[in-house]
Amino acid sequence: MLTQFWNTLAGSAGTAAILALSMPAVATAQSAPVRPTASTPPAAATVPAAKPTGDTGYILGTGDVIEVNVVGREDYKARVRVQTDGTVALPLIGSLTATGKTTLQLSADIVKALKAGGYYEKPVISVEIASYSSRYVTVLGEVGSPGLVPIDRAYRVSEILARVGGAKPSAADDLTLRRATGEELKLPIVALATGGEKEDPYVNPGDKLFLASAETFYIYGQVAAPGVYKVDTDMSLRKALARGGGLTPSGSEKRVKVFRDGQEMKKVDLNAPITPGDVVVVGERLF
Repeated sequence: MLTQFWNTLAGSAGTAAILALSMPAVATAQSAPVRPTASTPPAAATVPAAKPTGDTGYILGTGDVIEVNVVGREDYKARVRVQTDGTVALPLIGSLTATGKTTLQLSADIVKALKAGGYYEKPVISVEIASYSSRYVTVLGEVGSPGLVPIDRAYRVSEILARVGGAKPSAADDLTLRRATGEELKLPIVALATGGEKEDPYVNPGDKLFLASAETFYIYGQVAAPGVYKVDTDMSLRKALARGGGLTPSGSEKRVKVFRDGQEMKKVDLNAPITPGDVVVVGERLF
């Protein structure tokens, strides 16, 4: 009985060893690139398609650089630029149209081309964007770093403003968004930061953002900090004096003059609004 048990166990181990030796050969046969024929049997198991990497919402355009590879393979990798005719040249399959497509759509086209050519049976394609060049927003004016901002996804105006370093202290309160279609929007910066989605719209490729310099007033004379200052919303003459550092010990509210458009205002009211370009002069008190 004991001899029969050991013979049975040895026979089972031999069978397992034979199966183990045969498995790598099967796996190799499935992973190697083959040219399918009518006699090629279907694969025993279906490999789930992997979602291509990269931002699938970005629409490719001329000048963009993409990296294409077959996942799990070292023999198919390409880094190519979208040409002026809208195509990319890829190994084995030649030119494919890329402009107007997302990375997901392009990867599906590459899979079809590789399978149709018989180069891979069930390739899993990865398409990643290495350089964004075709879709951008222009930002100008009183911002930290004006220039071209590539957009690789859907961005709101506040996000673009943050990417260029935000508004300078000398910036106006409103930002101008000019669409590529010619539409123009005035967007208060405070609303961009504190408002909802309606106050902070998305930008589109080709849009321009412009943040003008703030309108200013001038103040000098018997104030602690004479100079040029931004006209804030609802700024009064009294607030303008405070912005200038307040009166010196020699200054007098009764000797404040305001010049507007080159003419001295006949009546001075400390609660009256300041307008852009006003010149405020504070005289000395009489002893």
